[in-house]
Parts: sequence; C-alpha cells; structure tokens
Amino acid sequence: MKNNIEIKIKVAYLAHQSDVYASQYAYTYTMTITNKSDIGVQLLTRHWRIQDETGHTEDVIGEGVIGQQPHLASGESFQYASGAIIRTLTGSMKGSYGMVDDHGERFNVQIPEFILSEPYTLH
Repeated sequence: MKNNIEIKIKVAYLAHQSDVYASQYAYTYTMTITNKSDIGVQLLTRHWRIQDETGHTEDVIGEGVIGQQPHLASGESFQYASGAIIRTLTGSMKGSYGMVDDHGERFNVQIPEFILSEPYTLH
C-alpha cells in the first residue's frame, strides 16, 4: 500500500510570549494532517528535531500529538496547534509521525523542514 498522507504547516511568531533578553523566542505551528489514502490510519507517535541558528538541536519524541492519537478515515483531516521555544530569532523544525493503517501496517510520514522566523519588516 502506498501511504498518501498530506501535511500542511502554518507558523506564527509569538512576540508577546518571547523574551529577547532571555534569548527565548516563541513560535506556534498549526499542523493539518490529511489522509488521502484509501484506508484509515492512526497517528501513534511523533519525533521532532528542532534546531536554532547556533546549530543547537533538540529532539522531542513521544506518543501522539497534543495528548491524542487521532484516527483518520480515508479523506479525513486532523488539525492541531502546538508550539516551540528556541534560543535564537530563527530556527527550523522537521520530523516524522509514526502511523499504522487499518490493516496493521506501520509506517512513518516525514514532516518536511519548516522555518521558525519572525516576519521581516522593512522600515
């Protein structure tokens, strides 16, 4: 079976939760996971690799997302928001979801790398 899972990502900088003097820059990201395959799938695990401008890397590994292990029937989507705090103004995230289809076949879905960055403004 070819697993056809679509991942869409939106990122926003949280200025009011960031502290420049403490080198803490807060971001929120909204993930939309859509099952475009013919059978149902369940998200079991997540693995994130978060990196800041200095090259400092943090791995976050755990069960599900936001305390859930959602099941997506064919054509269904699941959306959630979470966040990350990094020590530099910009950074990046990438990772994978561990999933299982309704036939019991386990597979990983790669989450493409995305940039954590405050929108640039011109003066």
